[in-house]
Amino acid sequence: VQLQASGGGSVQAGGSLRLSCAASGSIGRIKDMAWYRQAPGKQRELVAMLRNDGSQNYGDFVKGRFTISGDVATNTVYLQMTNLKPEDTALYYCNLRNYYLANFWGQGTQVTVSS
Repeated sequence: VQLQASGGGSVQAGGSLRLSCAASGSIGRIKDMAWYRQAPGKQRELVAMLRNDGSQNYGDFVKGRFTISGDVATNTVYLQMTNLKPEDTALYYCNLRNYYLANFWGQGTQVTVSS
């Protein structure tokens, strides 16, 4: 299984970015797809999760600024990020879990927000 993430970059505070993640390979039935992030010296944390039933949850820090969406037919998940803040600077990872309890990670895409 491969997760190909893209869309990271550098923006100024208040700007927007859209991350994309496409999964391929012998995925099995998807349980959920999610975005995590990890800043230098910090633990990896959940940004947003999209479950098979369409339900979503977000990290407390998101506060309505980010939206996760997905296309089950193409095993793709997106993260639309608006009103970005310098504290959003991190390496963003795509994650997929299937109903066989397998857990897959993408390679990470860098998001840098300058003040």
